[in-house]
Amino acid sequence: MDYWSWVRLLGRTSERGVLPTCGFMTLGLSYTINTKAKQLHESHPPLLPRQSKTHPKYSIACVASSLIVVSSQPRGAMGSYVQGEDEVPVYESGAEIVQKLQEKWKSTAAPFPAMYSSVLGGIILDPAMMSVPLDDHMVHRGHGVFDTAMILDGHLYELDPHLDRFLRSAAKARIGTPFPRDTLRSILVQMTAASNCRRGSIRYWLSAGGGDFLLSSAGCAGPAFYAVVIPTDYSQCRHGVRAVTTSVPMKPPLFATMKNVNYLPNVLSIMDAEDRGAFASVWVDGEGNVAEGPMVNVAFVTAAGELVLPAFDKILAGCTAKRLLALAPRLVESGLLKAVTTRHIAADEAKRCSAEMAFVGSGLPVLPIVEWDDQLIGDGKVGKTMMALSDLLWEDMKSGPDRIAVPYK
Repeated sequence: MDYWSWVRLLGRTSERGVLPTCGFMTLGLSYTINTKAKQLHESHPPLLPRQSKTHPKYSIACVASSLIVVSSQPRGAMGSYVQGEDEVPVYESGAEIVQKLQEKWKSTAAPFPAMYSSVLGGIILDPAMMSVPLDDHMVHRGHGVFDTAMILDGHLYELDPHLDRFLRSAAKARIGTPFPRDTLRSILVQMTAASNCRRGSIRYWLSAGGGDFLLSSAGCAGPAFYAVVIPTDYSQCRHGVRAVTTSVPMKPPLFATMKNVNYLPNVLSIMDAEDRGAFASVWVDGEGNVAEGPMVNVAFVTAAGELVLPAFDKILAGCTAKRLLALAPRLVESGLLKAVTTRHIAADEAKRCSAEMAFVGSGLPVLPIVEWDDQLIGDGKVGKTMMALSDLLWEDMKSGPDRIAVPYK
């Protein structure tokens, strides 16, 4: 079969833009058409949904960046088989793959109502089609960054601060962007509207892009942007949890201060905490100072009434933590706090002198910690100051100034 026959088999272009009939391929075919697809991608960068026009060239770029799917099925089902001790189906038709993927979701509720992919150039509502190319360097080299924003009562909370941090992370990781900041922001708002999700979060990624399986990103066709909506029925946390100091080494400052996709230390640290019967872990740096949690900041209220957060020079500057620092002076005015500061705080000092402790993060926003390494924090109960801080953040999330009304249809 010649090159263009493969293209006609694997992709088609709809009136609204690129809608691949087969978004998945074998490694051999991906290698065969990859060079041509890269050239087309460079001369025809991904379009926004409203900019897309019917053009077969975009189908090629889409197909060349598609994910490889290998799955087993009973004998007699669709797909031919290779000979061997264990028979593995070989899918030669794009229609077979699409059918197989869609069958998966017939009996399962779709967990994610919307995704955006710059590879496709649009918003995807069919969960069977939500994928990331296997040759994307974010997948096989970890060359990608991400960030989040919360959806509460149909509003996106603090999207702009998160988006600014997102682009700072991308710059540190030497990843470009296929669109300017305003376009990225517009895509995220439109995707949230298309999802019809009123409470949850969005997560979005910038990747070096697809193109090959080498270490260098020099061969990538260009940066890729992905995003997804994650429905979550979260609420304000009012219970206390246990924390432990993890033995998993923390990331060095260069990587800890950018929100990149290399989260294996974070994963291992949370597994370490779960194995020890705790909710989450706390990193302590080589100098004995408190650093951060696996995906949250840590806050303390000392016995003297001072709110202390570890300095951000070696850890990720959490957007929620920074917002907490901006709101907390209200409690100084009311007399509940004496001072608000960020500084290096030794773990021994924090355990000995803290009346209250908490994790701080977007989906919490404040989660009290009542026990750390089998030692009670204060009297071992949820404290009134942390709950007052939680109330400040929760009210800001529900009615504060940094909210974007999602234009649902």
